[in-house]
Amino acid sequence: MTTSQPITNDERLRRWRMVLGKAASCGGGSGAGEGLPLELEGHDVQMDQVLEALYDSDRSAGLGNSCPNVNRWLGDIRTYFPKSVVQVMQKDALDRLNLHQMLLEPETLENVEADVHLVGTLLSLKNVIPNKTKETARQVVRKVVDDLERKLRNPMTEAVRGSLSRATRTTRPRAGEIDWHRTIRKNLSTYQPERGTIIAEKLVGYGRKRSSLRDIVLCIDQSGSMATSIVYSSIFGAVLASLRAVSTKLVVFDTEVVDLTEHLHDPVDVLFGTQLGG
Repeated sequence: MTTSQPITNDERLRRWRMVLGKAASCGGGSGAGEGLPLELEGHDVQMDQVLEALYDSDRSAGLGNSCPNVNRWLGDIRTYFPKSVVQVMQKDALDRLNLHQMLLEPETLENVEADVHLVGTLLSLKNVIPNKTKETARQVVRKVVDDLERKLRNPMTEAVRGSLSRATRTTRPRAGEIDWHRTIRKNLSTYQPERGTIIAEKLVGYGRKRSSLRDIVLCIDQSGSMATSIVYSSIFGAVLASLRAVSTKLVVFDTEVVDLTEHLHDPVDVLFGTQLGG
């Protein structure tokens, strides 16, 4: 049988300080004295800042409408608090802060300047977003993903196809690997009429099978801090899946491994299939 250790006075003061906030150290409130004789140290300082942004009604500035700040705050609460507490704090954030207006009202989401940071925030909060807003949130994610895909698809496709082409041909073939038809066409400009021959300055050969990469497996870390990276990874996976020359599979992992290959045709389905933070 084990017995719990008694709570020290310093630990008791620390807990009260975390509950009551910064005002407790400054003698704030309704004349309740000089405040708690305690200064926070180490991680307690960061935890206090995270709590203050959400629960301190006297703060002069909170998370506001800044998506990078919101995304960073969501990452911080996952760092300092257990999952059950994180879920409570996320719901409180939706009720107390401007997140409520920014994320829960379809009209606001439709007009907000969508970017990768906003997508990361929506994915982090997808489990607590009301049903009436989920479709709008999905449309916002779709807008960002489509815009990124338009910018990335052609360069990525050319890079992959170029790599595959280099894999199937070589300019330094062994004797048995020379493609004579292509080599002759490549060197027609060196034809010597007086000798009736072609000088083969450039050799073209068949590639070796082992140099051709045809099967690709994308492994994506779905930890909470990786939200932005997951957006780009899902687009990269969708582009690869559209190329018949390669076989692409996609798995996400954190505490468990999940195969999302069947959703590769649609990056948005991949994103909503992830579970940020485990």
